[in-house]
Amino acid sequence: MNEPVRPSNFLRTILREDLESGRASAIATRFPPEPNGYLHIGHAKSICVNFGLAQEFGGSCNLRFDDTNPDTEDTEYVESIIRDVRWLGFQWNGEVRYASDYFGQLYAWAQHLVREGLAYVCELSPEDTRLYRGTLTEPGRNSPFRERPAEDSLALLEDMRLGRVEEGKMTLRVKIDMSSPNLNLRDPVLYRVKHAHHHRTGDAWHIYPSYDFAHGQEDAIEGISHSICTLEFEDHRPLYDWFIEHLPVPARPRQYEFARLNLSYTVTSKRKLKQLVEERHVEGWDDPRMPTISGLRRRGLTPAALRDFVERTGVSRSESVVDLGVLEFCIRDDLDKNAPRAMCVLRPLKIVLRNFDADAQVLRAACHPSREDLGQRELPFGRELWIDRDDFREEAEKDFKRLVLGQEVRLRNAYVIRAEEVVRDASGQIVSLVCSYDPETLGKNPADGRKVKGVIHWVSAAEAIDCEVRLYDRLFLDASPDAAEGGFLANMNPRSLEILRGCKAERSLASATIEHRFQFEREGYFCLDPRRGDGDVPVFNRTIGLRDTWSATAKGN
Repeated sequence: MNEPVRPSNFLRTILREDLESGRASAIATRFPPEPNGYLHIGHAKSICVNFGLAQEFGGSCNLRFDDTNPDTEDTEYVESIIRDVRWLGFQWNGEVRYASDYFGQLYAWAQHLVREGLAYVCELSPEDTRLYRGTLTEPGRNSPFRERPAEDSLALLEDMRLGRVEEGKMTLRVKIDMSSPNLNLRDPVLYRVKHAHHHRTGDAWHIYPSYDFAHGQEDAIEGISHSICTLEFEDHRPLYDWFIEHLPVPARPRQYEFARLNLSYTVTSKRKLKQLVEERHVEGWDDPRMPTISGLRRRGLTPAALRDFVERTGVSRSESVVDLGVLEFCIRDDLDKNAPRAMCVLRPLKIVLRNFDADAQVLRAACHPSREDLGQRELPFGRELWIDRDDFREEAEKDFKRLVLGQEVRLRNAYVIRAEEVVRDASGQIVSLVCSYDPETLGKNPADGRKVKGVIHWVSAAEAIDCEVRLYDRLFLDASPDAAEGGFLANMNPRSLEILRGCKAERSLASATIEHRFQFEREGYFCLDPRRGDGDVPVFNRTIGLRDTWSATAKGN
């Protein structure tokens, strides 16, 4: 039997060739998030690529926080990122690492560059620095402080470190080439003054390294062989290599870039996600409609489905947009194979079986149609049941395969019933149905050859648990929210959340935990929300429907 074709991943070829040629003796990668927000699905791809390649080649992957900007960082984000990586099923090499672990070494290397005549303290204002830098079509100009004696720069750098210099007054810059066509090489900044409290080092430092200066040197300290990042860092690679070449680092890592994950019907800009949260368009960073890993987890995605999605999309250097339907397929495929079945009535309508005179029964049903290992569950059955209001019509066309007054339908995993009478309240609204059941139809068709075309779900009125159900859908109507008229906020789907209260679920769901996923038969895939609903009842979030209901025309238009 032929091996299945694996999606493209050019990085596999690079790593394999580097091992075979001896350029790398072992594979060591890293995932280096900045702890200034919650990770999103794009970060999930980076996690899977870095950890996955290390696993595949018998190497290691470090988790290292790029905590070089104390103004925006918080331990809340550190904890959420650690939780996300673990949830995805990956374990990093050794202890969690931080850029701040290397602040002393980085400062010593900055001093080395100054002594070698390769760096200087610059006193241009931020505005003048931008003017001197030039443009894409015009070269930059040397700073008037570029030839400052090394001794003077070293003394000023120490003053900066000790907090004796105001923010914005001085920077440490490296001497490369102010006429370079790559703006990143026009004497980039190594250190800025920041009188900010750091979540790990406190007030010990008053200067913080730039990402470009810190990143490659941290890779070298940790013995990283392949620094894998997204394409926006491609223009930074010459600077990455320059620092490695001009500093006495203990290793020579190499940077490789791949195309980031762009997903239709989704925004992943940290600024825009923050706007959604702060303006209360969603209820928080872990809102199940958000593309954050914490939001996807709360919605009920499994790590396996997300890893499968990343693998299917492949790894390339070509920018493209992946259709959200690919992710939804992976979710359905995983849950269909693994989620136990259960019944939950979302819009309850009571039925009374007038000829059910026996004591309540306990029926049994498989938890999964093809997974015997998941066992069976008990279904209490009695005189009064709940069915879904949408499953009944007093009169209906022929293609309505559910319960119609005067006709029969099968209750799933139970008996055939006939609707005989409608009971209304004073306003004329239907409040219940009087039905009869055929006691000879449990697990078999009617003996006289009657054909029952439809099957509906139900729960026992006496044994059901009350719950709240939240029906989540896509957050945006257009496949390209940013390109839509009026911008991404004007493109939000008004039906992205429907909250149903007073739902009735089968008794087996009383023992559900947040780790469980279920298929609510005929309704979709659901998970227990970690928060309780009104009246302290359990809340079940819809992960996804049983089938794709989106077409070329956006839903809701």
